[in-house]
Amino acid sequence: MLLHPDIAPNVAAFRGSADYRDATAVRQLVVDALEALRLDPDFVRPRDRVVLKPNWVKEHDERRPGPDQWEHIVTHPSVIEAVARWAAERLRGSGAVIICDAPQTDSSFSTLCRYCGLDQMIERCRREFPGIDFKLLDLRPEEWTAIDGVTVARRPLPGDPMGSTHVHLDRASEFVGFHGEGKLYGASYNMAETNAKHSGTRHEYLLCRTPMEADVFINLPKLKTHKKVGLTCALKNLVGINANKNWLPHHTEGALEQGGDQFPVATVKTRFEHSWMGAAKRWLKNRPGASRWFVPVKKMGRLFFGETQKVVRSGNWHGNDTCWRMVLDLNKCFFFFDGAGSRRSEPRRYLTLVDGIIAGEGNGPMAADPKACGVILAGRHPVAVDCVAATLMGFDWQRLRLLRESFHVRELDFVPFRPEAVRVTSNHGPWNGSLEQMDELFQFRPHFGWIGAIENKRRMLAA
Repeated sequence: MLLHPDIAPNVAAFRGSADYRDATAVRQLVVDALEALRLDPDFVRPRDRVVLKPNWVKEHDERRPGPDQWEHIVTHPSVIEAVARWAAERLRGSGAVIICDAPQTDSSFSTLCRYCGLDQMIERCRREFPGIDFKLLDLRPEEWTAIDGVTVARRPLPGDPMGSTHVHLDRASEFVGFHGEGKLYGASYNMAETNAKHSGTRHEYLLCRTPMEADVFINLPKLKTHKKVGLTCALKNLVGINANKNWLPHHTEGALEQGGDQFPVATVKTRFEHSWMGAAKRWLKNRPGASRWFVPVKKMGRLFFGETQKVVRSGNWHGNDTCWRMVLDLNKCFFFFDGAGSRRSEPRRYLTLVDGIIAGEGNGPMAADPKACGVILAGRHPVAVDCVAATLMGFDWQRLRLLRESFHVRELDFVPFRPEAVRVTSNHGPWNGSLEQMDELFQFRPHFGWIGAIENKRRMLAA
C-alpha cells in the first residue's frame, strides 16, 4: 500500500505577508496551514526519525552571485525552522529531525549554510528541544567547482551517512518504450552512464537512504517556475534525494524532428551546435584536466549560438518529453520502495509544505525573478499540492505534462484520486473549493521556453 487509506487530496493554501523578516508571523502561517489539514494526532510519534527535505538547489541566483540573492531560489530557513519546531513538539523529547538535501552539484554547501544561517538555526532548535537529535546533512557524494558552467574540479564528500538505495524500477518505469532510448542526457558529459541505466526494460535509480528510511518525510519545496518541467514544487523536489544525478535523464539529444527534445527545431545552427557540443562532451569526459581550457571555447560558442537565458537548448522548453518521466519515476521509487530497495510493506507518512512567501517566476529554477506572494501550501499528496500550485501560479495544470501524466501512470500508480477530487482550504475566500473554483490567481511569468504553452487562457481572458 502506498499511502494511508484515509488520505484525501486536500490542500491548505494560506496567505499572509510576503516578508520573511517576522519569523513569528511565518511560523504562524505555517502552523495555520498544517492545522487546516487535520492530520492524525499520531502522524508524528515519539522516537520517529523525521526527515525534512528543503529545496537548496543553489546558494544564489545564478545570474547575480551574492549573499542577498537567494530568498527566491531556496526554501527559506524561517519556513524550515517553523516545520522543524512543529515536528519536534510532536516528538515529545525523543527522536530525530534530519534536515537534508543534495543541492546542485556545483553549488557550495558551506556558502549556502553561511548565507541562510543554517548552523545557527540548528543550534536554536537543539537548545529549545534538548532531547531531539537535530542534524543538517549535505547528501551529495561530491561537490564540483565550475567556471562559467564548465566543471573544472571535483571534490569527494561523505554523502549520505546511511549510504544509498538502489531501486530497480525496470518495467514500471515511464521510460519503457520511450523513443529517446540511447540518446538520454543526464547531469554530466557521461551519456553512456545515463543510457546504461535506462535501456529496454532496465531502469535504475540510486537514491539517498536517509530520506528513504524516514519514519516521516516532510517535503519542503520552493514555489518556482522550471525550465524543463514548467514548475518545480513537490514532485520535482525529489530530484534532491538522489545519490547519483547522472542516472536521471533530463532531456533527449537532438531536435524534435530528429526524435529528441534538446531543441524545438533542427536548424543549421542547432545541428552544428549539437554536433560540436557532442564532440566536445565526449572528448572532455575522459580528460577532466582539460576542462579549464574549454571555458574560453564555451564563451566563444555562446557568442555564436546565443545565451542560454535567451536561446532554447538542453530541453529547456515545453516540448521536453523526457524530464517529466524521470520525476514521476522518482516518486514511484519513493512511495513504493524502502531503504533496502525492496517493495514497501507499510504506508509512508508523507507531508508537503511549500514555501511560496517569495516565489520565483521567469527563468527558474536558478535564474528566477522574485515573485512576492505570501503563500504557504500544505498537503498529504504531491500531485494534489502541485495541481493547486500550478493553478495559483496562473497555469493550466492540464497543459503541464508532469501533472497531466500523473493521472495516467502506466504502472505503480501512486495517485489514487482524480483531479476533480482535489479540494482547497484557505484563509483567502476565493481560493476555497475545487481547482476549477479557485479565483484571484497570480499570473506567474513562465520560463521563456514555456511562454504561451501553459498559461491558463480561460482564466486570463476572464481576469
